[in-house]
Order: sequence, then C-alpha cells, then structure tokens
Amino acid sequence: MPRRVLTPAAEIAPDQPAQPGGVSRRGVLVAGAAGALTLATGAEAWAAASAGSRGRPWPGRAGGSAGSVRRAHEFLGVMTDAYPEADGGPRLAQSYADQLGLFSTAFVYDVALMICASLAGGHEDRAATLADGLVFAQEHDPAHDDGRLRQGYNAGPYTFYDGSGQAYGLELPDGTANIGWQFGFLGTAVGDMAWPGIALLHTYEATGDRRYRDAAVRIGEWILDNTWSERTLGGFSFGVDGGDAPISNGSTEHNVDCVAFFRQLDALAGGRRWRRAERHAREFVDRMWDRRGGYFYTGTNDGEEINTDPLPLDPATWGWLALRANRYGRAVDWAALDLAARDVASAGSSQLPEGTAISGVTFSSASLMTTASYEGVPAHPDAVWLEGTAQLACALADRGRGRRDAARAERLLAEVRRTQDLLGGGQTVGGDALPERSGVVAATSLVDTGFGFGYFQVQHTGATSWYLLAAAGANPLQVGGLRRRRP
Repeated sequence: MPRRVLTPAAEIAPDQPAQPGGVSRRGVLVAGAAGALTLATGAEAWAAASAGSRGRPWPGRAGGSAGSVRRAHEFLGVMTDAYPEADGGPRLAQSYADQLGLFSTAFVYDVALMICASLAGGHEDRAATLADGLVFAQEHDPAHDDGRLRQGYNAGPYTFYDGSGQAYGLELPDGTANIGWQFGFLGTAVGDMAWPGIALLHTYEATGDRRYRDAAVRIGEWILDNTWSERTLGGFSFGVDGGDAPISNGSTEHNVDCVAFFRQLDALAGGRRWRRAERHAREFVDRMWDRRGGYFYTGTNDGEEINTDPLPLDPATWGWLALRANRYGRAVDWAALDLAARDVASAGSSQLPEGTAISGVTFSSASLMTTASYEGVPAHPDAVWLEGTAQLACALADRGRGRRDAARAERLLAEVRRTQDLLGGGQTVGGDALPERSGVVAATSLVDTGFGFGYFQVQHTGATSWYLLAAAGANPLQVGGLRRRRP
C-alpha cells in the first residue's frame, strides 16, 4: 500500500536479500524494468538531496501544536493543488515530494488518508475534490469496468528519466484515467481498495452525496468477487498484479482493512453480504494472533501456512483501531516496546542534522536488524518511521487507558512535530517549493522495511495525514470516527 519509498527487492544490495515470506500492501505490486531503473535513479536523487541538507536544520521553531497542524493541512492543500493544469478536472494528489523520484505519482492509499485527515480537520472541500478523483479513476479505467482502482495514478505532467514527456494530469485526452504505467503501479491490492472505500464512505457520511457510497459499494463487490479465499486460512487474498493475474498472498493488514471497510458498508449501505464478509476477514485476523507474544503475524504466502517473520507494525496499530478488542490492545504495547527506535545524529548511518535525535517506532522487526542498502545508501537500523509513529499515537489515544496512554501519544506526536520542524527543508512538488515546515517526512533516515522496499527522508502525504488524524483524536477505521470533536 508506500511507500514510497517503494523500491523493489532487486534494489536491495545483492548480498542482502529481502526477508522471505513478506506480504506488503506497499511493495508487491511494483513491477517492470522501467520501475526498477527509475526508482534507482530516484534513490540517487534522494541521497544527493539528503547529503546536501545534512547538518542544516530549519531556523526557528514551530508555533506549537496548533501551528503545526495548520501547516500540515497547508501541505496537504498544496499537494492537492500542485498542478494547475488539473484545475476544473478530476484530481488526485502527488504522494511524495519530488525528491523521492516518483514524480507526480498519486498512491490511492495516500489519497484515502488525505481524505480522512481533511474530513477530520474540517476541510470538506478538499476531501470531496480527492474523493471525486477516486470516483473518476474508478469509472474511467482504460481496461476494466469492474469497480477496481489501480495502486497509483499520475497527478500531473512531468518529464521521465529517459526524456519522454508525460503531459497530463489524472484525465487523459481520451477521457480515461492516467494510470501509473511508467513505474508499473498497475495492480490492484485489497488494502489499496479497502482504504479508498473507507474514505469514500466517510465522505458520503459528511456530504450525503450517494456517488461516494455507490463507488464504495463497487469497491466492496470487486473485493468479494476477486479475492475471497477458500483456502485453509481464509480471509481475502492480496489482489491482482498489473496483468490481472491473482496474487495468492494473504495480508493481516489487508484483512484488518476489510473488517473496518465491510463494517462501514454494512452501516451505511446495508446488506447481509457485508456482515458475512466482515466475519470472513475477522476470522483470518484472529488466526494471525500470537497470544503468547501479544502481536499479529504478517500473513501468508499461500493461504495454508502463516509467515512468522518479520513482524510489521501496521497490524498492531490498525488491529486496535479497527477491532477495539481488549486482547488485541496488547499489540499496541508490543509495537511501542519491541519496535521502538531512536535515531541519533552521527550514529551509524543516521541522516539526521548534527546534534539532533528523534524517537518513535520503525516498520518491522527486520528493520531493527537491517544491513541492507538502497543504491549504495545504507539503511539505518535505528531510523524512525514517521507514518507508523503517528499510527501508534493514534492507537494509544483511541485506546485511552488512563493518563498513561494519553501521555505516550502526546510524546510521540511531539517527536513528529520536531521532524516537521527539522526535516524535509528545500523539497518541492512539481518543481515548486513546498511551504516551510509543513509536511512530515516518511522517515528520519533510510528505513529498510524487511519486505523489499524502503522509506526515505522525503515529505509524504501519508505520514502527514496520519499525524493529523492522531492530533485530531480521530479513528478512520470506525463508523463516524472522523466526526470533529467540539471544543
């Protein structure tokens, strides 16, 4: 599902293969020689930008948490409006600053998070604009008319690494959606369907516009028709690749998404099929639970056997946010302890400015032990993954077990705000400078996920959106979970 950020397993140093058995929303669907080549170039561009800014933290400080939230929303607005060519037509938002090297790529997972964060922050117009873009992409796929969304789309024009031009926004001259073929982001994953479905249902709840509900229903029908697994472990399989071939993997993270999505469909669209689908996904998630360790396994490669390593963070945080089951609350504490990371400048392969340190959590158990490198840039075992850190803050705030959970959530959010102040300076979108201290970078230093891709010190709409959701006390995986709290 991201990042992202997204680097195929082939981009890891040859003597450091990706961990086997990994099932990821973000990495599996990247395909093709063009994608590998250009992502390598993007890693080089990021490395050069990072090296040029090291040791030069932004001057001044943020104007407290309210100022930080305002600037984060400003970042989402700038990313949404980055390409004037798209004004008046359907739009999606570029996921990462230009420095990642993916140009105007808009991942639908990130767009969904932007919609949720915008609704939670009272920016309904922005949310509706992006929701309209998802509906357009669904209704105008160049090859399919079955309710699917692709992993990524082009949000605006750019010149590709080989010198060829990509001159359009989301809508092509023939009226079809501008799918992300340059990087191979053509597949459809269950998580990449469930999250937009969730975002569309929240938009329907906020606006009453039935187009959003109807689009979400089509997404649910695609998941039921294409990924319902009858294998031993059940649940929903990963999805399809860019050639429409089924991917047999099953992801705990995806099935958690499905529990939340189908529950919301049942509440807002109605129908016995959604309750049955929710149970089917929940049974898979329950099978992934390790009671002794207090964590979720990542999923399965074949629907028959459980992958026990590495252990990712997403199922732990989202498992609470979606299920709110007391026994699964232990996974939140497991993530806070076992995936804790502290990135200290000048230590090992840290890319932090001199004299700084940031605490939070990392992507998976494998991230803490990595010796991988991406295009010659070594991953840092102590790097902090900011999207996950904000997710953990969101889960702790939602769990709300007394003052301790609230205090832990606020400490994590304070760390995210520090990164907003310190990191990502001088980055751009569509060649134009981003507002100072606005977006949250994906990672404090290069994070190796253990699933064949990495996260970089580049401003990211997904990380910024999770920060805003946590700061608002919102829970996008619950019905009505984005309603703004009254002061």
